[in-house]
Amino acid sequence: MNPQRIAVIAANVFRDVFRDRVLYLAALYAIGLVLVILFLGEVSAGTEGKISVDVGLASMSLLALAVAAFEGGGLINKEVEKRTALILIAKPLSRSEFVLGKHFGLTGVVTILIAIMTAILLSVLSWQQFDYNPKNILISSGFLVLEMALISAVSILFGAFTSSLMGTVLTFAVYFMGHFSQNLLTLSESIKSESIRPIAKGIYLLFPDLSRLDLKNQAVHIITIPPSQLGMNALYGLVYMALLLAISTIIFANREF
Repeated sequence: MNPQRIAVIAANVFRDVFRDRVLYLAALYAIGLVLVILFLGEVSAGTEGKISVDVGLASMSLLALAVAAFEGGGLINKEVEKRTALILIAKPLSRSEFVLGKHFGLTGVVTILIAIMTAILLSVLSWQQFDYNPKNILISSGFLVLEMALISAVSILFGAFTSSLMGTVLTFAVYFMGHFSQNLLTLSESIKSESIRPIAKGIYLLFPDLSRLDLKNQAVHIITIPPSQLGMNALYGLVYMALLLAISTIIFANREF
């Protein structure tokens, strides 16, 4: 595996996605956040800070998800449809390098977008002199990058064997199920029916537990998480992401085009 070839593919993806004017999302985020905070100042008292952090991080997550899902679903399909994948694979470029390059490029775009939106959020919170913990917000944003890197891997996986549109739809489904699966498992424990528990457990094991990487509530309520738990959650995300990329490589290697 050649890191230089992976870097070239990643750089091309990075440039292509930026051509789609992804950074305009950051401007949209800034305008929307300011409008929401100004509105909150009129309707709430004493809780503007927490609500602003909550809305800011939630909006950040949704915008990053949109980029990862919509762009990732077509990364491989675009190459196949344009027949450029044949040219690339004909060169000394392995399928794994191709998939990893696509993933690193998309993850780079999402990381930059999240970093810009985090800076905007911290600036607006400081401007309004709200009570918040910048460390918790930065940790939450860091785990959001990891979560979106995992979602990018999901999107690329679906894009390796389905259409771009279907890949995008399935990626959104995995995202929402990943955030709901732990609650579903907890709910099944309180239900007496024995037939529901295995189903709930199966769903929990099949979908990534994205609640491990969602630290929004901790940032909103300024809760400190032990470093050991943070490390285990990060390791979970990295391992799951590596598994998805490995499966994507296998599928792409066996795809005919």
